[in-house]
Parts: sequence; structure tokens; C-alpha cells
Amino acid sequence: MSKEELEQILEQLEQTTNIRFARLLALCEEVFGEPRVKGSHHFFKMPWAGKPLVNLQRAKGGRAKPYQVKQVRQAIERFIEESFPSEEEE
Repeated sequence: MSKEELEQILEQLEQTTNIRFARLLALCEEVFGEPRVKGSHHFFKMPWAGKPLVNLQRAKGGRAKPYQVKQVRQAIERFIEESFPSEEEE
């Protein structure tokens, strides 16, 4: 996935935290791969140790929980930083 595609996903997530769970799950699968599912929790393996972690769980009404949308935004931001390091100015 290109940096531009990831930035488009970030823009979508920054507009609202009111997003359908299925949509957020699909976005995470595109970026991070298949989740490990245990009960109602969907855990995504991150390419780094520590936070931000991505653990999704459906809220009432088929929506994603707002704090989880925030976690996904943070994880995608870090993924962009680590996957596409900016060139340092000399």
C-alpha cells in the first residue's frame, strides 16, 4: 500500500469517529493484514513492539468504538512514519 493511499485512509478517519465496525475492520485488514480473532476481539499484529495497539471490538449498532478509531489513526500514522521515512535535510 502506498503512502498516498494510507494518507487517504487517515483523512477519512480524521473526519469522524462514527464509522461502521465492518469498514474499520476492512481498513485495518488492508493495512495490517488478517487479525487474530478471540471471541468478539480482533487483534492486529503490529510491526513494532508496544503502543499503539489495534484491538477492535464491535459496539452497539454495528459501529466502531470511538477510542478504537483513534487507536487505528495513531497506528496508521506510526506505520507511515516507519514505512516511509522522510529524508533528512542537510
